[in-house]
Amino acid sequence: MKKSNLKTVPRDANLSNSAQLPSEEELKKFYRDMLLVRRFEEKAGQLYGMGLIGGFCHLYIGEEATVTGIQSVMKPGLDTAITAYRNHGHMLVSGISANEVMAELTGRAGGCSRGKGGSMHMFSIENGFFGGHGIVGAQVSIGLGLAFSHKYKKDGGVCVAYMGDGAANQGQVAESYNMAALWKLPCLFVIENNQYSMGTAVPRHAAGEFYRRGEGFGIKGEQVDGMDVLAVREAASRAFDDIRAGNGPYILEVITYRYRGHSMSDPQKYRTKDEVEQYKGRDPIEGVKKILEAEYGVKEDDLKPIDKEIKEIVKEAAEYAQNCPLPDEADLWTDVLIPVEE
Repeated sequence: MKKSNLKTVPRDANLSNSAQLPSEEELKKFYRDMLLVRRFEEKAGQLYGMGLIGGFCHLYIGEEATVTGIQSVMKPGLDTAITAYRNHGHMLVSGISANEVMAELTGRAGGCSRGKGGSMHMFSIENGFFGGHGIVGAQVSIGLGLAFSHKYKKDGGVCVAYMGDGAANQGQVAESYNMAALWKLPCLFVIENNQYSMGTAVPRHAAGEFYRRGEGFGIKGEQVDGMDVLAVREAASRAFDDIRAGNGPYILEVITYRYRGHSMSDPQKYRTKDEVEQYKGRDPIEGVKKILEAEYGVKEDDLKPIDKEIKEIVKEAAEYAQNCPLPDEADLWTDVLIPVEE
């Protein structure tokens, strides 16, 4: 049988005994946010299969705890975020409506980028979200610029620059570490380690631990269980506190797992079904449900109103996206930099 490449990071403490246990309402919000991403991505996969979404499509199913936990400690209207092309979940948790995101996926005028960005290149300055980038690792350097802007303006903001484990090997990432440390920029580098760079397991493409790669630059790093939204939140809170104290950048390696392939065309021959099922046994959404039941006596039926609400939101988003008009031909040259002839 094929050897599993699974890596897990157990929690250091029993959450039930932790002073950091969130309230029932906070836990329900985590549940709602992650469930929205999960159901939205499932619907996006269906629409892709129907031919309503073109190009590439990278789903975030299984990784929902990462962005949910980190976003929960960010300051809305101040902090900024940037990521790669697996970005639908980041958009939703940042506050962009499901209608706008789904319309963007289908290339419609009602999309958050007016149908011009598609799945990989979404954008919303209003929500502090600067993409959605298709070039592997390029978003990290841009995130460095956002962090520089925060420091230059002295606004107290932090930029969260997400990257995958494959992108973490890019040379520009090391360059960004150097500059961020040299200038003590307020940047949280988040490595979403889903353990497969496209289809290559981390032990086959990366030496050492990702979170320790900043040590030579004097950057603190931490590794956290990405299947546990509360563990992610706690680690992110420590990182933000350290950055806001003026100590410069911080690296957070989140050990997570994607249930689907790298993209919709991925046959997933590089891993076994047993491996996928093993991680599903630690599902982040189910984990929050268990805590709600154990700590607050919340039953399955108590969560049904949230389930129903999310179902309706996703259904409406799919209908909106299919009924929304395509971009007008007159918009072909808008938002495009055209050289002016002298």
